[in-house]
Amino acid sequence: MTMKYLDSNKLVELVEEGADFIPLMSEEDEELMNLEEYPEVLPILPLRNTVLFPGVVLPITVGRDKSLKLVKDAYAGKRLLGAVSQIDQANEDPNPDELNKVGTVARILKLLKMPDGTITIIIQGKRRFEIEEVVSEEPFMTAKIKSLVDEKGVSDDRFSALIESIKEMATKIIHASPEIPSEASVAVKNIDSPIFLINFISSNLNVDLKQKQEILEAQQITERANIVLLNMTKELQMLEVKNDIQSKVKTDLDKQQREYFLHQQMKTIQEELGGDPQDQEVEELRVKAKAKKWNTKTKDYFNKELAKLQRMNPAGMEYNVQLNYLEVLVELPWNEYTKDDFDLKKAQAVLDRDHFGLKKVKERILEHLAVLKLKGDMKSPILCLAGPPGVGKTSLGKSVAEALGRKYVRASLGGLRDEAEIRGHRKTYIGAMPGRIIQSLKRAETSNPVFILDEIDKVGASFQGDPSSALLEVLDPEQNEAFYDNFVELDYDLSKVLFVATANDLGNIHPALRDRMEIINIPGYTVEEKIEIARKHLLPKQILEHGLKKRSVVLSKKILEFVIESYTREAGVRGLEKAVAKIVRKIALKTVMEEEYESKISLEQISEFLGAGHEKDKYEGNEVAGVVTGLAWTPVGGDILYIESSLSPGKGRLTLTGSLGDVMKESAVLALEYLKSHADHFGLKPELFEKYNIHIHVPEGATPKDGPSAGVTMLTSLASLFTQRKVKSKLAMTGEVTLRGKVLPVGGIKEKILAAKRANISEIVMSKANEKDLKEIEENYLKGLNFVFVNEMKEVVDYALTKQKVKEALRL
Repeated sequence: MTMKYLDSNKLVELVEEGADFIPLMSEEDEELMNLEEYPEVLPILPLRNTVLFPGVVLPITVGRDKSLKLVKDAYAGKRLLGAVSQIDQANEDPNPDELNKVGTVARILKLLKMPDGTITIIIQGKRRFEIEEVVSEEPFMTAKIKSLVDEKGVSDDRFSALIESIKEMATKIIHASPEIPSEASVAVKNIDSPIFLINFISSNLNVDLKQKQEILEAQQITERANIVLLNMTKELQMLEVKNDIQSKVKTDLDKQQREYFLHQQMKTIQEELGGDPQDQEVEELRVKAKAKKWNTKTKDYFNKELAKLQRMNPAGMEYNVQLNYLEVLVELPWNEYTKDDFDLKKAQAVLDRDHFGLKKVKERILEHLAVLKLKGDMKSPILCLAGPPGVGKTSLGKSVAEALGRKYVRASLGGLRDEAEIRGHRKTYIGAMPGRIIQSLKRAETSNPVFILDEIDKVGASFQGDPSSALLEVLDPEQNEAFYDNFVELDYDLSKVLFVATANDLGNIHPALRDRMEIINIPGYTVEEKIEIARKHLLPKQILEHGLKKRSVVLSKKILEFVIESYTREAGVRGLEKAVAKIVRKIALKTVMEEEYESKISLEQISEFLGAGHEKDKYEGNEVAGVVTGLAWTPVGGDILYIESSLSPGKGRLTLTGSLGDVMKESAVLALEYLKSHADHFGLKPELFEKYNIHIHVPEGATPKDGPSAGVTMLTSLASLFTQRKVKSKLAMTGEVTLRGKVLPVGGIKEKILAAKRANISEIVMSKANEKDLKEIEENYLKGLNFVFVNEMKEVVDYALTKQKVKEALRL
């Protein structure tokens, strides 16, 4: 709708003067136009890209031969022709069937010859018509026409309201469109001919030619008006959306320009204060880099990345990513090491001061120091301290670091499921950072700290990768001298780091990972060791932490032994420390309340402070046949368990209860089958097994139990049951049994021996192959115990069962 308007009707004179306008038509002009007589036969001018409406003036460029001939002949005569739009706009020579049937009678107002040989005519629509019959097609098309008269179809009031709506919508479009001058709204309001208003706006609508032709062909003027109003509404909505978008874009551009000017002002101020911050950051990095002990490859790489930072725009996101990356590189302790303290006596004193026992671990640390002192340089070993909770695995790392004179760092791997936690993320990711290994070294500020990898058996795999596999390179002395972190993107030497891993269960560690580490088993403590640990470490620590004076709480060995046996059931000393802390807190309360108390704690006070304790493991005696004491291993140390067997009349069915696992159930079946197959040796008749049902139960049924080490105990229990012979008093046993009656070795010997001592057991039966395990156990653990080593199950039964019978043996 780009146009100019004039409120006069002196059309021909102004056109001849070359005026650029679209004139307005009054109702009088429209009546005069409708009274004009037009010939029945008119030359038909095909219009390719437009539709002519009555009253509207249009410039038409004519270039086709037939059209040129038609225009010249018409201009020389009455200047009248029939303007009809083509159905196919691309057709160069349309035939009568390829033209629309409804068109507009037009008068040629002006003919202008163009330099390129074409002719431009300015025509005005007069009246709609319909082609009735084509008269000729040469030299141009002529046709017989029938004039069409517009019908109103509604009352004058409704039609007037429709016209007012169209005028109002046209005004809104003019104001919303920056391409139409605002004066046009005045001209539209002054059009007093409703039909011309509709035709004029129809001609200027932003719709395709097919829709314009449909408007022209509408018989009723009200239908034409409704179509026009609908399309104007759509156009106004499109203009409003377009203006909103342009306004937003302009606002964003204005914001960017504002920020640009602010940055320029800031830059000027910063230059006045001492220089560009980007240059300052680059210079700081360059100064830090000069102090680094880089090899040539790393140094060249850093300088290349620093040059890349200088070329970046400080306002861009990539700048901060690159700056963060370079800061990490210069903060890492490349080839920076602390000096080891080779005073072995001092190191031994530190280890003995902080930890009681742990002989093997201390020996291994001192061995490493000795070799390091002799050789001067060696790859650090990967140690793995394996044992139950609370035995001091983690705290041992701090003591090792102090003994070596190294920095101490710790990374907890419990629950770790993302491989990137070890290897880091690519620096291009949002929020990328190095892995825990590199981050810990950055905090330590040295490349040879004592690095504790805590709870390495709790590492888990997920869809984000397997951290255990990522640790393979870290914990391989042959590979970790060139550890690759995804963030750093350079090889980093970890060979001087003393890695100490801790684990509760070696079975949960990846086999390849376990193979790379030197396993040092830390068993549970004996009661005697726990007493010494409490006296030398736990009690003084709690007194200090609770703000009391030395000797304000005194716990004798007898009291500590009572606390250990009655209030703790563990291999370590964590529960013991909690019990000691509770006692100290009670004394702290009495001190603040100014109550009198004895610093030397009595048994009565222990019961008052800690409440009722539990009974320690007790041997239940041998008065009942079929009850045998076994030894078991648990994650928190050793324990004793009882195998109970009973018979009832039946058909030889075996029932097992007590939350037993598959392996333990198989041991029971195997023991019964061995007893059946060797019934003669035990003085039993085979028919007995078909007359009685057998029930084997392991007490504490809520606790799951599994493993092969109860095999000999179950067989002894069944043999005692069927023969009714008593089991030797204060006897316990452990070992796996085969179908041939062989007794196989089992693990956890030290823990099982400690459990036997707690239960006042004096004799232990085990496999001959386990005899070598006793050499690894300190003498004080073995005091008061008699060990019976066997190879065959017959030896176990012969030794364990006495000749004395509880009652007569079962008979048929």
